[in-house]
Amino acid sequence: MAPSPALTSNTTTTAATATRVTVHVTGKIRKPGVYLLPTGSRVTDAVTAAGGVPRGASTGALNLARRLIDGEQIVVGAPAGPPAPGSPVPPDPATAVLDLNSATTDQLEQLPGVGEVLAARIAEFRDSHGGFTAVDQLREVSGIGPRKFDEIKSKVRV
Repeated sequence: MAPSPALTSNTTTTAATATRVTVHVTGKIRKPGVYLLPTGSRVTDAVTAAGGVPRGASTGALNLARRLIDGEQIVVGAPAGPPAPGSPVPPDPATAVLDLNSATTDQLEQLPGVGEVLAARIAEFRDSHGGFTAVDQLREVSGIGPRKFDEIKSKVRV
């Protein structure tokens, strides 16, 4: 699949975009670019659409099973964050403190009262604002009121 020519024109219909997500695949990938994929597609689908990874490149830091979010950028071959200190066992989601600027939507869904839709809104806010600069910015995300903010503020950081 080649980068979509529809992205360079304003003729894309609302119906077509309602059933598709637009993602930017970059990094160590054969054909970096912007791709239109069906809603519900996964990161693995975006990597495949961009021609896959060249020999020697790794997708190790990516969660290939994660659902895509419209407007997101997928960086292939980016180094993973620092490993958790101590045991190699992943931290308990109930006690983990998530970085709002690097957490996946799946990780955000582990926060109290945050489901798939709200996790996607948090990620969309992050992408459209160039990241979070303060935890208090969560209050600007549609669906996060004072009570929900109080529940999750101690479980996130920037």
